[in-house]
Amino acid sequence: MTPVTEVSSDSAAEIDPARFRSVLGHFCTGVAVVTGHDGTAPVGFACQSFAALSLDPPLVLFCPAKTSRTWAVLAESGRFAVNVLAEHQEDVSAVFGARGADKFASVDWAPAPSGSPLLAGALTWIDCTLEAVHEAGDHYVIVGRVTALGEPSDDRPLLFHRGRYTVTEPVTDALAALMPWPRPDDWL
Repeated sequence: MTPVTEVSSDSAAEIDPARFRSVLGHFCTGVAVVTGHDGTAPVGFACQSFAALSLDPPLVLFCPAKTSRTWAVLAESGRFAVNVLAEHQEDVSAVFGARGADKFASVDWAPAPSGSPLLAGALTWIDCTLEAVHEAGDHYVIVGRVTALGEPSDDRPLLFHRGRYTVTEPVTDALAALMPWPRPDDWL
């Protein structure tokens, strides 16, 4: 068993950022690209902090850095799409995770009902309007109201774990029968 390091609530400022990143890197996340349009050009950025929030009403959330220039454009437009990346889209994640250059020059895309770019090859997409913005440390928590959904692909998702891309492996039915929690369809 890993030893527990206790931290009192008043010493949270003492948490080393590198250790924080290392510890939280053990939580596997999906990789998505949040996209929008500023009226003249498409914009987008890679995002690991995306999650379903509510079924009724249908809400999602993601968390951009307060310094994100792309988020400023999306906030102004009030609309965005979330493109859930597939295992073969590491290059797309790298392009949208970097600053500068025309990120859309190397990818095919089509407009969502909102006009936000939908990336070719993504597992699926979620089109949204901006519902709420909450400050949270050096990031914002963005809540989006879902207005349209894409068809899901049978491909595997692109995941990020411990500083690297990874993918899922199917769980056999025998193992799934032993799982003490509901199947993933029941989680939300």
